Amino acid sequence: MKTSLYIVNEIQPLITTSTVVDAQLLFNELTYTHFPVLKDKIYLGCISEADIRCFETEKTLESYQYALEGFYVRSNDNWLDILESFAQNHSNIMPVLDNDNNYLGYFELSDIMNLFNETPFLSEPGNILIVEKGVLDYSFSEVAQIIESNNAKLLGLFISNMENDVTQITLKINDSDINNIVQTFRRYSYNIVSRHYEDSFLKNLKERSQYLEKYLNI
Repeated sequence: MKTSLYIVNEIQPLITTSTVVDAQLLFNELTYTHFPVLKDKIYLGCISEADIRCFETEKTLESYQYALEGFYVRSNDNWLDILESFAQNHSNIMPVLDNDNNYLGYFELSDIMNLFNETPFLSEPGNILIVEKGVLDYSFSEVAQIIESNNAKLLGLFISNMENDVTQITLKINDSDINNIVQTFRRYSYNIVSRHYEDSFLKNLKERSQYLEKYLNI
């Protein structure tokens, strides 16, 4: 996926001689959390909307260079790296520099998310399965082997949570017998986090629970 096609440069960046009120008016018109600031055509960083609301309106951005956040990505970065930068900086706009540090424009978060929507992980039909296991006990090769041993194909996976030495893995599997896959994961000591109607283990557990409740009410 060529991310450079999604670089936006229709709106000129702010410059250090821009006044605070100019920046405030710009944020009033846009829905961005940040906006790039340049000095002599050199990118210095982004000013956040939250900060600009607190500054003295008659001053210029030159007075507030200390508040600039210097995040950016390169024009040839992978879209996953770009998405990670968005998340790490809590921004919906990402300045883009070339390898010579020239400012090229910026990415919008919605455009990069659309790239994710086009991947087979989201666009192909299939089942979502969420499993968890100790952080030192799981392996991606084992996960893939479990899926493929049940004649299924893995469309994608990612670490969706990591807490208290337990790793949670979200999987996308092509349409297949999810029950057999779930039972195989259990045999390999994975905990199944997601719920599945086809899960015979849960069905049997529910039937036994209902039987026990009926027996106790006799």
